[in-house]
Amino acid sequence: MLREIILPQEEISCQTMTASHIQKFCQLQSEQLTNQYPILLARIVYYDCYFQTQKEVINYANNQVQLSPKSLKYLRSESWLINFPPVGQIYELKIPDIHLFSYIFPIGYRNQKPEYIQIIAEEALAKNVQEYIKKSAILLSNYADIYLDHARQKTEIRLLEHLLHRVGHQLRGYLALIGLYANNLCFGLKDHPRYEEANIICQNIEDIDTNLTALIHCGQSEKLRVTPRDLRNLVLESIKSLQPLLNEKKVKISIPETSATLLIDYLQIKQVFNNILSNAIYFSPESGMITCTWQIFQEEVLIKISDQGKGLSPEDVQKIFTPFYTRRPGGTGLGLTIAKKIILDHQGNLWAQSASQGGAQFCIILSRSKNI
Repeated sequence: MLREIILPQEEISCQTMTASHIQKFCQLQSEQLTNQYPILLARIVYYDCYFQTQKEVINYANNQVQLSPKSLKYLRSESWLINFPPVGQIYELKIPDIHLFSYIFPIGYRNQKPEYIQIIAEEALAKNVQEYIKKSAILLSNYADIYLDHARQKTEIRLLEHLLHRVGHQLRGYLALIGLYANNLCFGLKDHPRYEEANIICQNIEDIDTNLTALIHCGQSEKLRVTPRDLRNLVLESIKSLQPLLNEKKVKISIPETSATLLIDYLQIKQVFNNILSNAIYFSPESGMITCTWQIFQEEVLIKISDQGKGLSPEDVQKIFTPFYTRRPGGTGLGLTIAKKIILDHQGNLWAQSASQGGAQFCIILSRSKNI
């Protein structure tokens, strides 16, 4: 009798996924496969992008005698794999010295490494058992895609951090020299009509230096300065700093009257709101409305920011947090990547989707607990 395919009970978030998670998932899938008569052995081979090598999980049905080392060596040699058979179909194959039924279900090919489910059965597989294996393969393929995408994003973020540190330190050197001359100019113009202009230059240099310091250290968990902050006041302060952009497009922002206290690094989370709201303003139509809502739970808050723009394409949803991907002319494509990193380091989550009523919607989960 076929049994329902069950996903792992352990919740996997994008900031905690590791190589062990896909191994556990494969282990669970192989165990469920061997629960289906007449399957005696399920062998899952997948590509581990962290270690850049093939890995396997083997599971035997209860009381089933294990394969001989010679037979296992033959399976692992993949000499039976000819011309990379198409994905999504099940193929029967012969194994020397084993008088059982053997099948292969290709899942995909990554870096010229095959991924597949291999089945050894006591008798020919019925149609419903083959369909069950197909469903298991689809689940495994989808999970592997998420795992690969997560690994790619982690690599991109590490490269981004390295880039930010190198460029940031270089810019601070230039900025220090400019600041020195600006202060000298300001001091020399103490009683001059142009003193105010020189003073504004000095103040802006200080602001740039502060922001650059925050950028260099952004997303580093060990440098988070976590304090209790009022959510509504934080959003209002972000709106205030963006008021010139709002006035220019006659856009309004709606926020709830309720609030919540969050344990956050104020400057970093304000940077997240500034980035998301400035994007929402840019893509909003003239006289549009941006809606900001939040739901308060016991240990976290779900925040949603929606605009009335053209929304997000499937490509946007997939790539929007990828470094250097942007739809804004002249944009760097770094703002949302940095925002994602900041939220992840707060043990939260940030994702984008098209809003049901049209436009784009960004969703943020932030913790209210002390486990940051």
